[in-house]
Amino acid sequence: MSISYYDFKNLPMQSQYELALAEGRVISETFKDGLKFVLYQLSSFTVEIVYKTINDKIEGLNVFQNTGTL
Repeated sequence: MSISYYDFKNLPMQSQYELALAEGRVISETFKDGLKFVLYQLSSFTVEIVYKTINDKIEGLNVFQNTGTL
């Protein structure tokens, strides 16, 4: 599925989580202070989902435009 950064940002938060988990490709995982940060690559942008490690509950979501050159 191809979706633009702006279309993704306009989705409801729950839909953003679901799309990132279903369609995203995990590119990085980091643990810090009881949190797990997972980066997912979607189309031309990256989504970071933050989980609390104690209960694996989603704590937040950040979306980043990929503006660097290859």
